[in-house]
Amino acid sequence: MNKENLIKFYKYTILFVIINAVFMYYEVYYFALIPFAVLVFILSFFALDKLLLFIVFMVPLSVPLRELVPGLPIDFYIPTEPLLFGILIIFIFKLLIKNNFDKQVLKHPVTLAIFFSLAWILITSITSTMPVVSLKFLLARMWFLAAFYFIATQLFKQKRYIKSYILLYSIPFVFVMGYTFYRHVSIGLFDQKAAHWVMSPFFNDHTSYGAMIAMFIPVLLGLSFKSNYSQTQKLFIRIMTLIFIFSIVLSYSRAAWLSLMAVLGIWLIIKLKIKLRTLIMSALVLGFIILSFWSTIIIQLSKNKQDSSQNIEKHFESMSNIQTDASNLERLNRWNSAFRMFREKPIFGWGPGTYSFQYASFQFSYEKTIISTNAGNMGNAHSEYIGPLAESGIFGTLSFLLILVTSIYTGLRVVRRTKDKELRTLALGILLGLITYFLHGFLNNFLDTDKASATFWGFIAMIVAIDLYHKEKLELEHNEG
Repeated sequence: MNKENLIKFYKYTILFVIINAVFMYYEVYYFALIPFAVLVFILSFFALDKLLLFIVFMVPLSVPLRELVPGLPIDFYIPTEPLLFGILIIFIFKLLIKNNFDKQVLKHPVTLAIFFSLAWILITSITSTMPVVSLKFLLARMWFLAAFYFIATQLFKQKRYIKSYILLYSIPFVFVMGYTFYRHVSIGLFDQKAAHWVMSPFFNDHTSYGAMIAMFIPVLLGLSFKSNYSQTQKLFIRIMTLIFIFSIVLSYSRAAWLSLMAVLGIWLIIKLKIKLRTLIMSALVLGFIILSFWSTIIIQLSKNKQDSSQNIEKHFESMSNIQTDASNLERLNRWNSAFRMFREKPIFGWGPGTYSFQYASFQFSYEKTIISTNAGNMGNAHSEYIGPLAESGIFGTLSFLLILVTSIYTGLRVVRRTKDKELRTLALGILLGLITYFLHGFLNNFLDTDKASATFWGFIAMIVAIDLYHKEKLELEHNEG
């Protein structure tokens, strides 16, 4: 920097400090954010990959704006969602100007499934009973996808960025777990009731917290044993993995525990190389048996009166209690309300994001629980499959199932065909982590948050990137060797 530019730099810096001091004197603090906004703007154009990785690092640490400024009519996670909105604008701008996005990604079956989902969300936002709410939902889905899927697939052309993405989310997540553990200690309680709120304000409740922990455990296990990291780095990841396992126990999230147990079984199936035809036949037979004995199953479940408990064994047993457990009964109430909404509007639904505002009148008094509400302030339909059914009709659920099928199929193909051991183990961990969410999605839905979207869409982007950019090259290198 020459002398003239240096003088200008000091001049503008001093001017900013003076003006900011005046604003702070009058208790206006937002002016101090201008340098940060300028830096983000510059990064958006010249170092979009660095900005994306910074956002990933901040996702576990982001907090709702209402936690800082109570009483606001709107809410979003800061600092991540304003940055994601900026990335969406830059992404669209670059597409219109350069039109050079990789056609391989755009033609991939997973991307086509995502396009179908977005198109249907757009259509049902237009037909929505609350168009403004639905368009906000569409906008949020678009900025999550622009950053964590489309831009991420290009970032993952380099394998090192896949691991960087995972670690940049995991490491600050450990700090959140440490904060959660500290709050347990400070109140002297390690029970199920405390587990519902001690991770606040970083996570809304223990279910989303447990779901994200579950997604990372298979990936971290893979990195800790089969990677090209040094022994010291592997030891660090193993310690971090133990923290994740300890934290998921303390989360008291039954759905997260169940998803990990199921994924263990899926891992065994993959390792044993059981044919897909055999699995489909087994699933059909199991489904037939369940339907045949459905009445008997319901009677047996009704006999279970074990409520949620701080005893882990009893708490897990309470998962099948549909007689007295308030959490389970409320979930059934939400599902039944969603089905009634679907029956009234089976094609277009009530509009994306509208369930919380519309379901109250569809509740039956005899299905309500002590935690039921008509205010729409206690969450959504508690299912990634049933929620879209009410909000976007039959094609809303089908679009999500299409993403599920194409993602899992691509992941299995990558694991089966990739010859590089490290990459295959990494891909398997990513796939299993993704499956934990697909399983968790039967009982909860979190894709309207940055916490889940960064992981869910990011993991799908990793699978697609490995399929497009790494698998064939590694097979060729293996064959030539």
